[in-house]
Amino acid sequence: MLVLILPGPPVLAGWLGETRDMMGTEVSVFLWSEDPQVGEQALAAVFDEAARIDRLMSTYKDDSEISRINRLAANTPVQVGEELSQLIQRSLDISILTLGAFDITYDSVGQHYDFRSRRRPDSMTVESERGNIDYRFVELDKAAGTIAFAQQGVRINLGGIAKGYVVERGVDILRRHGVENAIVTAGGDSRLLGDRRGRPWMVGIRDPRNDGQVAISVPLVDEAISTSGDYERYFDEDGIRYHHIIQPRTGQPASGVQSATVIGPDAVITDALSTSVFVMGVKDGLTLIATLPDYDSIVIDSESRVYYSDGLQQPTAEDFD
Repeated sequence: MLVLILPGPPVLAGWLGETRDMMGTEVSVFLWSEDPQVGEQALAAVFDEAARIDRLMSTYKDDSEISRINRLAANTPVQVGEELSQLIQRSLDISILTLGAFDITYDSVGQHYDFRSRRRPDSMTVESERGNIDYRFVELDKAAGTIAFAQQGVRINLGGIAKGYVVERGVDILRRHGVENAIVTAGGDSRLLGDRRGRPWMVGIRDPRNDGQVAISVPLVDEAISTSGDYERYFDEDGIRYHHIIQPRTGQPASGVQSATVIGPDAVITDALSTSVFVMGVKDGLTLIATLPDYDSIVIDSESRVYYSDGLQQPTAEDFD
């Protein structure tokens, strides 16, 4: 007896995408899939991972691991999971590399800002809390699997590195699902997987002073790109822009730069370096990038002038052909 197997409806390859409000920003995934069902499963897996990381690392969730650390670590060593421990260690390593321009203890001051309510700390609060900003106050004991803070008042926040971690993890998940062409974005951080089916991805760097406008477009393949800007969370008061990127040395919002973009192979590093370059300013920031052969930077200063690291050239019309 023969069994006749009839073909089902054709599976149509194509682009799939979705955007969700998560982590205080938008997380989006755009991918090519030969099988729409497999593609949808891959999309869902990336968003599930982003939600898991947010539950682990959000300072806005009282039951997150990082909130537990902030409550207890100044009083006693706190057990910390391996994943969070590794990311904190990477943050401390970048603090050393940037001479403290990147510092996850910025939240000692940062916690006093509420940008939706236009609330900022007064000068006395900044001066008091500024003494708690120092990455060297964070003590990781890898052998014991614990973290402790050297003094009361210290708080950590991985906001300057967590979104890069999310998009890097997202691309890892897509690879495991067989996806070869995709872009995962969380706020100002994007990780590109492959190219856009034979053409480079064109990634736009926002014009810091014109919402919805692109200042520069960069052609990229299989890279990460992160932008830190003073337009993400901010309010203006008496001619001063108060924003979320804190200069650790002063406890005040960093000045002199409107946005800093870093391009490289690892979104965790580009995320942290974009914050660092913003804090360091054009000269010192680009000097740092010049020491890192796999990374490049584009900086827009407070006068809207654009600066490129040595490894980049200003795009020409040919790049867009």
